[in-house]
Amino acid sequence: MSTGHLRQTGPAFVPFARPTMGDAEIMAVTDVVESGWLTTGPRVKAFEAAFARHIGAAEAVAVNSCTAGLHLALLASGVGAGDEVITSPLTFCATANTVLHAGGTPVFVDVDKATGTMSVDATRAALTPRTRAIMPVHYAGRPADPLAFRALADRHGARLVEDAAHCVDASVHGRRIGTIADFTAFSFYSTKNLATGEGGMVTTASAEDADWMRVAALHGLSRDAWARYAPGAPAHYDVVMAGWKYNMMDLQAALGLAQLDRLETMQAHRERLWARYEEGLADLPLVRAAAVPAGWTHARHLYTVHVVPERCGWTRDDLQAALGREGIGTSVHFRALHLHTYYAERFSLARGMFPNAEYHSDTSLSLPFWGGMAMRDVDRVVETLERLLTRGA
Repeated sequence: MSTGHLRQTGPAFVPFARPTMGDAEIMAVTDVVESGWLTTGPRVKAFEAAFARHIGAAEAVAVNSCTAGLHLALLASGVGAGDEVITSPLTFCATANTVLHAGGTPVFVDVDKATGTMSVDATRAALTPRTRAIMPVHYAGRPADPLAFRALADRHGARLVEDAAHCVDASVHGRRIGTIADFTAFSFYSTKNLATGEGGMVTTASAEDADWMRVAALHGLSRDAWARYAPGAPAHYDVVMAGWKYNMMDLQAALGLAQLDRLETMQAHRERLWARYEEGLADLPLVRAAAVPAGWTHARHLYTVHVVPERCGWTRDDLQAALGREGIGTSVHFRALHLHTYYAERFSLARGMFPNAEYHSDTSLSLPFWGGMAMRDVDRVVETLERLLTRGA
């Protein structure tokens, strides 16, 4: 009897997302392995410089996750005990957790129902003398009106820290995300538009803040390992603060450089995939993402629809389960943070406090979508949805 893999019958599984990797990434990693230097070194520096040029930012600091980047950005903004940071409940837990790790208090405000991005009006109403920073989340690739939040932060004397985990390559009126806020943190997690497996980047206009973050990201050492162990370099260093272990490796940066070279091509393919979904789903009883205003560029990170029972006869969870049985992977972005036990209990939060975030939490369904996805897979998702929605729950 054969002990090999069971032969798959029926259509292949369509995953929710997967990294778009090819020969360029394989060669880049191989070069690093063969160089004998794997951790933070010359490729990290090159990736920082290349990413800053691409975004148009003065400084870019490579770290091991967007979470690390947000934490360092909040600390560089002076957030500490007694300070409040206004943010969205419609986000991954890392957003709020970094506020807590910095010693501050997250203050949630509702999102716009149509877009899922943090409401400027609700943020304005939540400002207090204790507000140290405003931290909008660019949701699914859609910018959260950074110019409006920039103006609001400036009027209040607060720092603007953007969670741009979903938002590589978005822009507003010719200004890229990453060039408007005091700090913008990007994610390079394996499902992101630009992927390094794990990793992140913080952009800022302040050379002083960038230098501080680089030291803080590596234990508070005055000199990194490359500076200490390069040929002829003195090995001595000084510990100037109690820092963190947030540094990016050359292995990750090599992937990032290769991905950055292909980003324009991958983004163009995402645009084509998005258009195919829009055309295919136009007549189905699903609520599709709101269009961005003229002059804005959407990063096309997630293709998310809303499954409203009164409109289509399905709950989101039932439709998600049915798609799974059909071999189609999906995800939910996100279960609102105030509905999770930890935040509800710690901050006395409950359902009904942020109804628009709850609408997204209850109805949003992210469909398969990634930079290397085949058009035939989009067509299969659309055809399956059409059949299920016509049949009914």
